Order: sequence, then structure tokens, then C-alpha cells
Amino acid sequence: MTVDELALQIRQAFESYWAGHPEISDTQYDALVRQLREAAPDHPLLEEVGAPQVAALGEVRLAAPMISLDKVYSLAELLKWAAGFARQDRDELLLVQPKYDGISCRYDGKTLVTRGKGETGQDITDKLPLIELETADYTGPVDRPARGELLIRPDRFEKLRSVIRSRSNTVYRNTRNVLTGFMMLKNSREIEQVLLGMKMSGGFLSLVDYGRFSFEVPLSKLEAEWENLLERINALPYPMDGIVIKFADEAFRQSLGSTAHHPRGEMAFKFVNSRSSSVLENVEWSFGKNCLTPVAEIRPVELGGTTIRRATLHNARHIQELDLQIGDTVVVERAGDVIPHIVSCTPGAERRDALISHCPGCNTALVWKGPELTCPNPECFETLLCRLSAAVLALDIDNLGDATLRQIMKQYSVRSLRGLFALSRADLARLERFAEKSAANLFESLQQARNCPDYRLLAALNIPNVGVNVAKVLLKEHSFAELRELPEEALSAIKGIGPERAAALRRVFTEEKAFIDGLLDAVDLQSSTGKSAAETVCFTGKMPEKRSFYESLAREYGMEVADQVTESLTLLVAADPAEQSTKLERAKKWGTLIISPDEFLKRCPPKESAAQEEQLSLF
Repeated sequence: MTVDELALQIRQAFESYWAGHPEISDTQYDALVRQLREAAPDHPLLEEVGAPQVAALGEVRLAAPMISLDKVYSLAELLKWAAGFARQDRDELLLVQPKYDGISCRYDGKTLVTRGKGETGQDITDKLPLIELETADYTGPVDRPARGELLIRPDRFEKLRSVIRSRSNTVYRNTRNVLTGFMMLKNSREIEQVLLGMKMSGGFLSLVDYGRFSFEVPLSKLEAEWENLLERINALPYPMDGIVIKFADEAFRQSLGSTAHHPRGEMAFKFVNSRSSSVLENVEWSFGKNCLTPVAEIRPVELGGTTIRRATLHNARHIQELDLQIGDTVVVERAGDVIPHIVSCTPGAERRDALISHCPGCNTALVWKGPELTCPNPECFETLLCRLSAAVLALDIDNLGDATLRQIMKQYSVRSLRGLFALSRADLARLERFAEKSAANLFESLQQARNCPDYRLLAALNIPNVGVNVAKVLLKEHSFAELRELPEEALSAIKGIGPERAAALRRVFTEEKAFIDGLLDAVDLQSSTGKSAAETVCFTGKMPEKRSFYESLAREYGMEVADQVTESLTLLVAADPAEQSTKLERAKKWGTLIISPDEFLKRCPPKESAAQEEQLSLF
């Protein structure tokens, strides 16, 4: 192709991508860009940072350019880049972060601006009612400076995809499609009308700060830790098309400078989506705390060197929209070379319904709830197991996995947290394959969990869209008891809550009053209302004991464990406080208290468990 033909194809591909019907893959698009860069290094298109069209209040010149990132597609390329810039006298520390698939934005406290073409961006401040900010230590309205990615989380999209319609009255097919649709809304009144029509409050879209999730790894260990890093990042609930890797030393990173297109001290590892055809052989339905989730079982197919036998189907409505039936030929895509899902299907010669009508756990007739199939039986064992498992996770109870929880529920007819807390050490010792020490450890974990922060108990009630962060917001000004009595209108008026969460809260507080009363009788509730934020602690370096030992101890003493050093961090525990590392440099910069593991243990001495007391009494 000529240079003009290349440029035209790149522009067309970019426009179709953001319109929701990509004509070529990301890999093909990036290959075209590389071709253009080789053929015409000074072409103006290469200096532009692609951004979708938005209905903006105006154009704003950015205080600092927001340029794009260079890209690689293999670990070998990534290692070569890092080694090429790393200083030879040290093992460079790298930060590994998600590469979100959305619109890059910056909020300075007054104006929300897209990165536009790098030098100038689009003012989209009127879209703030739609957006919830997520940072490392905050979730709520956009009320503080941030730089991040504007996106819609897949869990929110899947929940509402059946009721969200484009202006042409068609169903949005993906999160990117929805994002661009909402960004084309022209004024605040139009936004409010759309939200009202969907019975939604602010927070439908997310502005995720680029520092929200960041994993540190030395360059020497990057290759060994790569699969683990991929797994951790792909588990995050956001649309992503890759990973960002940058040198952790900010001063060094900045010293490397940048080209007109990208900084030299950062690199994007792009996921490569591979596709292949197979046949849908069955659909397995797994239980969640509020619905059943379909998973496709397909005829084995090779994708990117891996044999794929299962793929996600998102929810029951997705099966309907695809008109998917068992026996159909399906196109399977391995997004990010990790998560396989079905993107389309062709009717097979022999077909049978992929949907189910009755609960596979209790045989109750299923009902539709939005895009999901749900079991209405309040005593369904599998649903109760999922709900109790979610509550155990919210209370951060150690030594209690799903297999053990299932055994406890069957053996002792436990159906709630209250039933769990009523178990004795002797009860636990009678569980199959449970030694005395295992029983003692689990009993100790349950007793510790009874000393329960109010926000964790609220999160454990399985109220839709009310996790630990939202629970903290709710309990900031109102006690748990006060919150239970607030009318729906008052709940909705709490900053960051809105009518949808308020309705769910009011429903659970009313319908499950007796259950909550019983649960409160079983715990020692610790109020966080009106108190300053909990002490936060971060650990760095190789400790004498496993990291989990120190983290559990910190939580036992009411601390919150952080992954990164931020300005609000209270305490940094360093294996070697004299060591030179990014975390230590940041802590010194912000005046954070730095102590050794031994000093930490003096502050938070391990408490002797009942099992330890028994062992001591033998001597």
C-alpha cells in the first residue's frame, strides 16, 4: 500500500473499532501503524494519539502532553526492551499495571479532560454525574485530582446490557460500544434523563486511576513471575487489552525522555486475541450468590498453543442474543491470550436448547432477573453455599475454603454466619480429613472474625453493589443501627450511593431483619462511624516469616494492608530499612514511619492461639 492508503486504512480501522464493529484485530491495526512508521516516520498521523469522538464542552490545552505507549507482543520483546534501558549496576524494579481499554482522562479538581490528540483534550466535565472514581484507597464520586482510564466495568455492563439501548434502539454489544455511546450525550440534562430511565445513579462509568493496581517485580524475576502477573491482572474486573510495564524509579524513568509518540521508560504489552472454530457440546451452569452463570463446554481446539475446552458465556441473556444452542459451530476467542469466550455461532445440523428451566441444585423452576437466570428457592443449598462463601470472604476468615464450607454445611446444617460462629472446636475436629491442629486453626479464625468491623459485616450481607468500600462510605456518618432505620430516600442521598443501592439496602434491611438481628447477637461489632481512617501498613522486602504471617497479624490488630506506598500510608515495614527501593524512597519523601519486622512484632506481638496454649500445657 502507498502511504496515503496506509493512513486511510488506519483511520477507518480506528473509527470502526470505536463504533463497536472492528474490521481488523488489534494486532493487524498495530502492524499497519508500524508499516506507516517505517514508510513515513514523519507522517502527522503517527503524532496523533487516537481518541474516540465525544460530545465535549470544548477543547482544552493540556498542562502536560498525554502521549501514547510503544507496544510489544511477546515476553521476549518486553525483556529485550527492559534490558536495553536498564542500568547495568542494579536490578531494576519494574511496575506492572493493567492496560485498560477505555478513554484516557485527567481530572484536575475542576475539569475532566480526555487526552484527545496528546497536546489538547476534550472537556467532558458534564459527564461527571455518570462517573465513579476508583483509586488505590478510595471509591466514590470524582472529587479529587486523578489521571486514569474512563471505562465501563464488564460486571456492570453485563447486568444492564439488556436494558441499555443505543440511539438507533439496538442493543450495545460490548463495553467499548456503551462507553462511546454515553460519551456522545450532549448535556447534563440528557445524562440525567438516561440515568433516570435506567433507574441508575452516578457511577455507571468508572474512572480508574492508573495507580489503582500496581505490582512490583525486579527485572531479574520478571520472566519467572510473568504467568502469575498475567493471572492476577486478568482477574481484575475491567476491560483490558494489555499490560503496562514501567521502570519504578520515576526520576530514572523521566530521564529516559520520550519520542513524539511515546515515553521510553514505559512499554505496553498488548494481548493478542486468537480465534478458532469449534462445536458447542454442552453448557455447564455454575452457582453464584445471586444467579447461575453459564460456561460453554466445547470440542477441544488449539488457541495460541493451548488446548481450549471451556469458554465463558457471560450470562443467560447472552445465550439468547447469540441464539446459541448445543450442537452449533462457535467462534472462540482467547482474549488476552488468557480468557476464552464465544463471540458468534452458526446453527448446527442437530440443535438442542442451551438454556435450562430448573435449578440443577434443587430442581426449582428458575426465574429471570434482568439478564440472569436465578433460583428463587431461599433454601437452595448451592445458592446458600455461594452466599455464605462470599460472606466468609468479606469477613476475611482464614483457613475456610469452599470445600470445607460445603462439608460444614452438610454435616452440621449450617446456613449462615451465625451457624458458623456457633461451631465448637470439637465440631470442627470431627470434619473429615481434619486434624486437631487444623480444627484449632479454623476455630481461632472464626473467633477472631467475631470481633467484626461494622463495614465488613455490612459487606457480608451480600447486598448487590455493596462491597467493603461502599460499606465504609455508608458507615462514615451513620452507625450500623442508624443505617438499618434510614428510609430509602435518606440512603439514596448519601454521597456515592444513589437510588439503586438504596433500594437494595432498604429491601435487605427489611426482609432479613430477623437474620441480621441474630447475626448481631453472634458477633462483637466494632463501629467505625465518626472514627479516623484505620492505620494502614505496607510490607517490602524478604521477611524472616512469610508475608501472609505479617499481613494477618496486621489485620488482627485492626490495620489495613496496602500493596503500595501512598501519601496516606501510616506505616512501612521494611526487611532492610537501609535498602534503596522505590517504596522506601516514597515513604521517606512523604514522612511515613519506617520500621523493621522485629519492631513491627513488638508493636503487634502474635497472640497465643488456643492450639498453642494446649501444646504449651503438655510440657
